[in-house]
Amino acid sequence: MGSPHEDGADLETLARVVGRVRTNIERVIEGKPDVVQSALVVLLAEGHLLIEDVPGVGKTMLAKTLARSIDSTVRRIQFTPDLLPSDVTGVSVFNQNTREFEFRPGGVFANIVVGDEINRASPKTQSALLECMEERQVTVDNMTYQLDTPFMVIATQNPIEMEGTYALPEAQRDRFMARVSVGYPVEAAEIAMLNSHTGHNPLDDLESVTDAAEIRKLTGIVAQVYVSEAVQRYTVALIGATRRSEDLTLGASPRATLHLVRAAKAMAAIHGRDYVLPDDVHTLARPVLAHRLLPSVEAAMTGRSTTTILDSIIAAVPVPEGTRA
Repeated sequence: MGSPHEDGADLETLARVVGRVRTNIERVIEGKPDVVQSALVVLLAEGHLLIEDVPGVGKTMLAKTLARSIDSTVRRIQFTPDLLPSDVTGVSVFNQNTREFEFRPGGVFANIVVGDEINRASPKTQSALLECMEERQVTVDNMTYQLDTPFMVIATQNPIEMEGTYALPEAQRDRFMARVSVGYPVEAAEIAMLNSHTGHNPLDDLESVTDAAEIRKLTGIVAQVYVSEAVQRYTVALIGATRRSEDLTLGASPRATLHLVRAAKAMAAIHGRDYVLPDDVHTLARPVLAHRLLPSVEAAMTGRSTTTILDSIIAAVPVPEGTRA
């Protein structure tokens, strides 16, 4: 890490840029500060975001607003039952003039990829995202193509009980750093929305307030945030508790441990700190872990949700004292 003076300047820059992006998003997504913060944490931690909720609450609007706020390449993929894996990754096409195959990039070749209603496509098509989300590359016909940075997938999905949906495979869910639910707006926000959204689309007036190069710089600042051994032990203890729980058939993976620490570093930086507090890990445990876990048959039959089980696990793991121990 650099000198304290440099770190302070870096964190001030990060706070300024994050503040601009936050204000921009909240011009469109009103009354949802926690959801907006989660999206910014995932962006700075170089993760991917899953937005799950019923239709009509602004899932796609949130994804498009975040994408519009950053001056970078954006592609939108509408996931449907007939979407093919090659529509996502790209395809080699034979060129009659050159007598050679040419690669035509698919929808994932962008800095921010908005995957709308991801669970309406078949698991075969969903799995086209696996390689690019984890390794930031695409392999087609034995040729590997690197994706630009930053690279973020913001996917929306409808609750699995809804008609015409497929469950996301465990490997796919595990690649999303966090899952958030937008939820219905409070009354005041819904009235404000009637005034701002019925005359015209507020997205039309939205201008970018940062660019891909600046986001790359900010992710570098986040990577330098200090994580004490006490916080590392606390994180591993939380993850281990999910694996030992009798109420869960599938606990959190080692990837979940990495994602939780990376997200906590981003949260610390957003709050102007160059070190992670146990509170950062505690706050992010639910959005980072809940979607990766599977309840046991007994827990499901008694009506206990994954979130309820996770909350009891989090409450049972002692939080370490001190901050930079």
